[in-house]
Amino acid sequence: MSRTIQVGLIGFGLSGRYFHAPFLTVNPHFKLVKVVERHRNEAEAFDSSIQTVRSHAELLADPAIDLIIVGSPNDTHFSYAKAALEAGKHVLIEKPFANSLEQARELLELAKQKGLVAIPYQNRRYDADFLTIQQVLRENQLGEVVEYECRYDRYRPDILDSWKEKDPEGGGNLFNLGPHLIDQAVALFGVPQAVSGDVRIIRKGGILDDYFDVKLFYADKRVILKSSMLAVDNSLRYIIHGTKGSFIKHGLDIQEETQRKNILPDTPDWGAEPESQYGTLTTPNGRFTFPSQPGNYHHFYDNLYRAIVGEIPQEVTPEQALAVMRIIELAGESSRTKAVLAF
Repeated sequence: MSRTIQVGLIGFGLSGRYFHAPFLTVNPHFKLVKVVERHRNEAEAFDSSIQTVRSHAELLADPAIDLIIVGSPNDTHFSYAKAALEAGKHVLIEKPFANSLEQARELLELAKQKGLVAIPYQNRRYDADFLTIQQVLRENQLGEVVEYECRYDRYRPDILDSWKEKDPEGGGNLFNLGPHLIDQAVALFGVPQAVSGDVRIIRKGGILDDYFDVKLFYADKRVILKSSMLAVDNSLRYIIHGTKGSFIKHGLDIQEETQRKNILPDTPDWGAEPESQYGTLTTPNGRFTFPSQPGNYHHFYDNLYRAIVGEIPQEVTPEQALAVMRIIELAGESSRTKAVLAF
């Protein structure tokens, strides 16, 4: 029998406002009932039925809440998620899942002991570009992949006054954008044999890393994951070479941009990219435009619901969550030691 999952959200910044609240609002399996905001009431402005509370303790004390979404700064992810699990709540945690592999293991072990779901919010698996890449690979358009490169660049020459740029506990670009790129690679190819990393500060006055170049070594392919905060031309996202063809994709998924216009994700053409962002497939027979699959973060929430009610396993598995954290740690260590490290 269908049930409605009662949701409490910690934090109503970019993530809560644009990546969680809109999708919860239009999904009949979820009801966002309470949001933690320490000083503001923006969640109530978004939806007057939401109740604002001022602390995570107040949120966790509500026995009616089934799921806690942790959308607060990275240095709080572990403590808030652990407290939620101890209170008998399922947890959805913004990336990074934790600030260390050890913390991630502790959360997942606690969730297993209590029969609860603990999962990172890997919404970028449901971007138009990544869904299209999965289609390309399923259809064997490229043959055997020999090199896969993914980039997530931005142009931000000035250092923002934000914990993401200044807090050493979970800040920096590797912890901010790295989990998305690494998770996609693990979802496609599994865990690597070895990892190397070049993690640096490239902007004047920078405090935390704002550039990374992570390489994953597999027996039959190389995976290159890069991000820079000083890329004026930042449209390139993917370059994939295989034994039968190549696929190149530009442009960022449009779902975030659409949500920032206060459009709820229930339109018939939700996530459909403009043709200008379609990828290019090149084979010995010529060069072709390859239409994009529509991006759709609804798939993440649908899977989360079915995992919570026990119908199917969670799509972002605990093993994958741990693999992402281990690769982040190995990339940092490799950058410091200038060595390729076994996974």
